[in-house]
Amino acid sequence: MEYSLAVQDDAVHVHVDGRVDEATWEAFGAALNEAVTQAGKSGHPTVVIDLSELDYMSSRGLRVLTVAKRQADEAAITIVLASPNEVMREILAISRYDKLFTITG
Repeated sequence: MEYSLAVQDDAVHVHVDGRVDEATWEAFGAALNEAVTQAGKSGHPTVVIDLSELDYMSSRGLRVLTVAKRQADEAAITIVLASPNEVMREILAISRYDKLFTITG
């Protein structure tokens, strides 16, 4: 898994590429923590997580999303999941994360 952070359109964007699984979930958590922290410090109200290049996410990755959402909610920051592919849409639907997060694209 690789990720990058960028500020664009009054939001911190996290682009994730690859798989979030047993080997990469901790790095994914660090990326989301960094994004939420950066958004809070810079006054950006939104963190957008671009899932378009993400092939798979395990339950550990979903837990990381939950922790990041809790952290963001405490800082009045909204997390948006952007452009999930078909596999990720199915994972988000099965886990009901499509009810927990705003999903765009």
